[in-house]
This record gives sequence, C-alpha cells and structure tokens, in this order.
Amino acid sequence: MMIYGLSTCPVCQRARKALEAVGKEVEFRDVRADPLTEAELDELIMEFGDQLVDKKTSDFSALNNWLKNSEAEAQISAQPKVMTRPVIRDHDQFFLGWDDAVQKVVLAS
Repeated sequence: MMIYGLSTCPVCQRARKALEAVGKEVEFRDVRADPLTEAELDELIMEFGDQLVDKKTSDFSALNNWLKNSEAEAQISAQPKVMTRPVIRDHDQFFLGWDDAVQKVVLAS
C-alpha cells in the first residue's frame, strides 16, 4: 500500500499509523521531497480530477492567478502542497483523504 502526502501532514500521519496498526505494509512518499512523475500525476488526475487539488488551503490561495486558473497538473507540479492528502493506493484502487468512508474500506481490506 502506498500513501502519497507530506511528511508534515497530520492527517497523513494518522492514516499511516492506523494502517500500520492493523498490520498493513505501508510505503509513504512525501510528494514535496519526491515529486510525482508526470505519469503518476496523470493517473491520479484521471482518478480524481479537480478533487486532487485542495482549493480551500492557504497554499492554493497563494498561487498566482494564472496557476489558479490552470489545470490540476500544473497546480500540483508548481506547488505539491495543494494536493488533497493523503492519496492512498491499494493495488488498483485509489482513495482520496482520510474520512470515515475511506477508513472503513481501507482498514477492512
């Protein structure tokens, strides 16, 4: 199982700890330190579309107008912190965030 996020993100840390607590083998990737490749980003955008960008954050607000009106790929490439996190990959399945619905499915699988 792979978690894409930020090492400083408390939600990412909670997700990782919860998954490891139920015996899941988790690999964590900090997208700021190790940015997504174009192919990886394309795959996530195909899965989540514009939901992959968290437009409620101060990091998104700080983007210039051109980037705010650009595609999600350009926004995340320019500022990885605008990516909604965590993104969890479990084989062929992807999950976005760590709400109750995601937890129920991922922790039970």
